[in-house]
Amino acid sequence: MAKFELKLPKMGESVAEATLTTWLKEVGDTIEMDDAVFEIATDKVDSEVPSEVEGVLIEKLFDVDDVIKVGETVAVISTDGEDVVVKESVKEEKETVQIQASVQELEETVVVAKEAVRSPVLGESATNRFYSPLVKNIAKQERLTIEELDAISGTGKEGRVSKSDILNYIETRRTNNVAPKAKEKVQETIKISAPVETPNVVKSAAVKVANSSGHEVVDMSRMGKLIAKHMVDSVSTSAHVQSFIEVDVTNIVNWRNKMKKAFEEQEGEKLTYTPIFLEAVAKALRKYPLMNISVKGDTIIKKKNINIGMAAALPDGNLIVPVIKNADQLNLVGMAKVVNDLATRSRGNALKPDEIQEGTYTVTNVGTFGSVFGTPIINQPQVGILALGAIRKIPSVIETAEGDFIGIRSKMFLSHSYDHRVVNGALGSMFVKFIADYLEAWDISREF
Repeated sequence: MAKFELKLPKMGESVAEATLTTWLKEVGDTIEMDDAVFEIATDKVDSEVPSEVEGVLIEKLFDVDDVIKVGETVAVISTDGEDVVVKESVKEEKETVQIQASVQELEETVVVAKEAVRSPVLGESATNRFYSPLVKNIAKQERLTIEELDAISGTGKEGRVSKSDILNYIETRRTNNVAPKAKEKVQETIKISAPVETPNVVKSAAVKVANSSGHEVVDMSRMGKLIAKHMVDSVSTSAHVQSFIEVDVTNIVNWRNKMKKAFEEQEGEKLTYTPIFLEAVAKALRKYPLMNISVKGDTIIKKKNINIGMAAALPDGNLIVPVIKNADQLNLVGMAKVVNDLATRSRGNALKPDEIQEGTYTVTNVGTFGSVFGTPIINQPQVGILALGAIRKIPSVIETAEGDFIGIRSKMFLSHSYDHRVVNGALGSMFVKFIADYLEAWDISREF
């Protein structure tokens, strides 16, 4: 019997391990070439791992939530047609679930969950729309019809339905179709420990428990826990200090308004302010390379490449930081294309693990949410992060050869947080002043 060991692939130079989040195939399932077998997660991104061969899954070597090192064998696939004795090394999973229901209601819930797995209702899509194995698996578990799946608006590439799209739809459907029986007030919380044969179905929604005071307690998501730990660790590690500067971006606003239509027609891309600001940051990092460093123990590592992290908010409220590699080598058109691509795939949960690695400096746009300025936390092991405030029209003193007068100008604040262990106030201030000067001197006649 020929066997193939499916290993955890390399996912970037700095990624040494990942967490197994979901098994997409079960022991005994037939697997086609490039079928996704399981899903893994690194610090902030989820990815499917496909099979490199055709065959039958005969062994699973890790449980959900296990941490796996790069290169370790995760699953074994039989690659010939012989009958094989399948075995499953995954331990029987038991969970303690607190619910607001009677024992009878819990049993009814489990029966429905089992039936959802046994009776998939997906058929052939009338629209020939592509769905990933992960999305199909979730749809089968939740008993979605193909008509429902076709009706979901996709935020992924070319309108594809992402994991977050289908989970948001399922949560909305569940909220709008809660059985009256489940809405009744329950007098006591029953704690039940029982084997769960369909963990993916039960785990598809966050566990919410109402306590005696009427408050709702919601478990943090895996990503939320990772972000919280990362933020606390950063504050504990770096001596944060901030410098603020106000910037007149009137020339940039006028230039963008003039060029954005032609830019989209010629390049097929939206022209936002973000690539303009990132161009300025990249030039500043070239001029002040001691901002493009990291700290390791008592040593300073000067980074060869300028890789700018671009903080992006996700629909679920979490944050992810895709990285623009070698940002100083991109012109404005190239920067705009990379920014738009990473932003779109961030929202669609379609980033690759190495696309959030190796950042050397980070920029976050707090102005998107109306904030005038902020005091961002440094993204370790970097030593600086820049927050872009909202652009506002305000009355301002304008100096001319004929004298000063009041005019309406478009202005914004730049907030620079930096690690005072290795970056002094002079460097931190000169860095952000360079960015401000570059933006204020923007040539209104410039071509893109």
